[in-house]
Amino acid sequence: MNYKIVRLNTAAKSEITSSVLIIYTGGTLGMAYDDSGSLVPFNFGQILDKIPTMTSMNAAITVISFPEPIDSSNVNMSHWVDMAYIIYENYDSYDGFVVLHGTDTMAYSASMLSYMLKGLSKPVIFTGAQLPISAMRSDARENLMTSLEIAMAKANGKPIVPEVCIFFNHMLLRGNRAKKVQSVHFDAFESENYPPLAESGIIIDYNYAAIKPFEEGKKLRYFNRLDNRVMVLKLFPGITQNVIESCFATKGLRGVVLETYGSGNSPSETWFIQTMEKAVKKGLIILNVSQCNGGRVIQGRYETSKDMKRIGVLSGGDITTEAAITKMMFLLANESNDSEIRRKLITPIAGEMSLTAQN
Repeated sequence: MNYKIVRLNTAAKSEITSSVLIIYTGGTLGMAYDDSGSLVPFNFGQILDKIPTMTSMNAAITVISFPEPIDSSNVNMSHWVDMAYIIYENYDSYDGFVVLHGTDTMAYSASMLSYMLKGLSKPVIFTGAQLPISAMRSDARENLMTSLEIAMAKANGKPIVPEVCIFFNHMLLRGNRAKKVQSVHFDAFESENYPPLAESGIIIDYNYAAIKPFEEGKKLRYFNRLDNRVMVLKLFPGITQNVIESCFATKGLRGVVLETYGSGNSPSETWFIQTMEKAVKKGLIILNVSQCNGGRVIQGRYETSKDMKRIGVLSGGDITTEAAITKMMFLLANESNDSEIRRKLITPIAGEMSLTAQN
């Protein structure tokens, strides 16, 4: 991919204390209105005109842009591979990374990169905006400036937030714990099952107890193999056997994230349990996650989920759907046997769930 590279002159060489790489993939933040009133990607070489306060950051800032900005609704596995590779390739040259991304699939991308970049010990901050940077009331400036500050932040010479995060509307969230919940308000993301890592006000107040500890001497490993022979199946009252069997009959399907009710409940009708059991016996991996934003699957807590546990459906605990489906794509491509895939699906590998799920 022929990336566009812009180096911003934000400080004199003698004043530089940190370095940050911005990766612009697309999204509202990088858009501006042209003379006709249409939104078009703007030249990041002119970002200092949009945010002149960047010159006071004492940082060496470089921008790498995708050749063609992508609407986040079009994000696919190849884009994740590109994002992760840019970070891996430039890892030793920068103190932190900021990924500018559309909001619709930001939680999926942040989750996936948390798996693909094993041994990460530097900040990777995803951010974006609900309004373009040229809009009068845009949230882009605050989101970008604070993300840069977090990417640069150190304590005793070590990065404060050495993990993949999402910063949006004053809140720093663990990337694989977040989900988009708003499309018309600035507080677009929530993390119901894990506390915020920081909150920005007059100062940035870090929640050190929730942040992944810095691990000295960790070597970054980059994984570029993913498997998209997966699907998300959401249960609803009235779902039929024909619908479920048609989904399970998809050619090549290897894994299903099953969105159930409440704490992992599902229909207890004989046809439903038999359909699930048949699929599991054929080798399909089914991971049970809750439809609730703050839900947690505890299979067997209620009568309606006891059979799910018995037939070998896995419990996703308090994992989000976004983190679950990306984790499944990652593990299916990088683990050699089903037993290890199943074990790791119910075990945290990047802080995406609380301890081992009760299965």
